[in-house]
Amino acid sequence: MRFPIAIEPGDATHAFSVVIPDLPGCFSAGDTLDEAIDNAGEAAELWLETVIAEGGDVPQARSFAEHHANPEFSGWIWAIVMIDPAA
Repeated sequence: MRFPIAIEPGDATHAFSVVIPDLPGCFSAGDTLDEAIDNAGEAAELWLETVIAEGGDVPQARSFAEHHANPEFSGWIWAIVMIDPAA
């Protein structure tokens, strides 16, 4: 599975903030861009584990175009996290 992630740029005194829009309430951060992306993958795995354990449904990822059009994420960086569904 792959999920788009939105990354709010950090700077010398602020971490990079990450939101996974298709997984409500799933967020993470990192001191570097690479760390933020790695941490987003871990957050997504934990979010999915919790939802599945509670009998919930795993949402389908929406397209980049749909997310990019959302003004809430204007100026954010976009990336993808890959989640192994077997995990």
